[in-house]
Amino acid sequence: MHSSARFLIEFGAIILALGLLGRFAARFQFSPIPLYLLAGLAFGEGGLLPLGTSEEFVAIGAEIGVVLLLLMLGLEYSASDLVSNLKTQYSAGLVDAALNALPGAAMALLLGWGPVAAVVLAGVTWISSSGVIAKVLGDLGRLGNRETPVILSVLVLEDLSMAVYLPIITALLAGTGLAAGSLTLAVALGAAALVLLVAVRYGRHISRFVSSDDPEKLLLVVLGLTLLVAGLAQQLQVSAAVGAFLVGIALSGEAAEGAHNLLSPLRDLFAAVFFVFFGLHTDPASIPPVLLPALALAVVTAGTKIATGYWAARRAGISVKGRWRAGGTLVARGEFSIVIAGLAVTAGIEPSLGPLATAYVLILVIVGPLTARYTEPLATLLTGRRRKPAPVTGTGENLVSVAEEPHEVA
Repeated sequence: MHSSARFLIEFGAIILALGLLGRFAARFQFSPIPLYLLAGLAFGEGGLLPLGTSEEFVAIGAEIGVVLLLLMLGLEYSASDLVSNLKTQYSAGLVDAALNALPGAAMALLLGWGPVAAVVLAGVTWISSSGVIAKVLGDLGRLGNRETPVILSVLVLEDLSMAVYLPIITALLAGTGLAAGSLTLAVALGAAALVLLVAVRYGRHISRFVSSDDPEKLLLVVLGLTLLVAGLAQQLQVSAAVGAFLVGIALSGEAAEGAHNLLSPLRDLFAAVFFVFFGLHTDPASIPPVLLPALALAVVTAGTKIATGYWAARRAGISVKGRWRAGGTLVARGEFSIVIAGLAVTAGIEPSLGPLATAYVLILVIVGPLTARYTEPLATLLTGRRRKPAPVTGTGENLVSVAEEPHEVA
């Protein structure tokens, strides 16, 4: 069969399957992300129907999907909102790093993998998946919730931390000298600071430049600018996701609203492709040998992420229900964790690290959308059962609960 024809058939089958899975998920009112990942397993290496000619295109589409997810999330908030949240939530970033990086480092040391592997696995367990969480927030209709800026602040702090972490881990894996490693780190930090400065100080000018009454021109300019900034950020070893997110917050007013409406269908398409791509690179046969340690690590770090989100939301004055929603939403791991593990696998640090990281991420990327949806109602149910009946005073029609308080707004 001609290669172009085979590509069209393969890619068309993927898109059709994703559409049917999305309809199935919508019927039962849950996020389609786990189904997209399982579809990737079926189409990937060792799966039922391995892909051939379309895999490279799917890889490119996956990168675009992550960029669009973060761009759309950035469009929901202004630059002033971002700066305000970062100032108030930096302590949440420190708590997040301590609670979620330490379990990964401890697991690597317990398995006898050494200090470098411990630093790598710490990063794998630390960083939540911005791509998965952005999709989940959209699917559940929570972008306007009061706890969402807290979630966003934690994610942004994690992504910006990667500008420091990735150069360090790259130098450790390559055995680079102190001078070369310091130069790489300085470039990464400077690039991240410059992009953030431009977004905060010149956002209105950027919006005026981008804005257009013609939808076609607006789409091309916003999409082109986003991909350009994301590519430059990644070239400078700053996350492409961070670059795309900052483009989003730099746009405001009519430009942001118009871009949001135009890019929503593209985001949904390429985001689905991203999750399929993740599954494509997971060989089902490599999962069973590392399933138990990966499962144990997933259980522990799911709990620590929920604790992180709850603490951060409580500190921001969010209601109890919102705190549980924030914690449950942060559970998913994804793109960054796989990137970090891939660096270690390429460097040949520890053969079992790659399968363990893959199994760990696969568990939490499937469980994450479920915890985002069900942590709050489950916690409410459990705490409600523990609550004792309040004593009452008065007689007849004047019976009043002495513990009665106004209902808290979620």
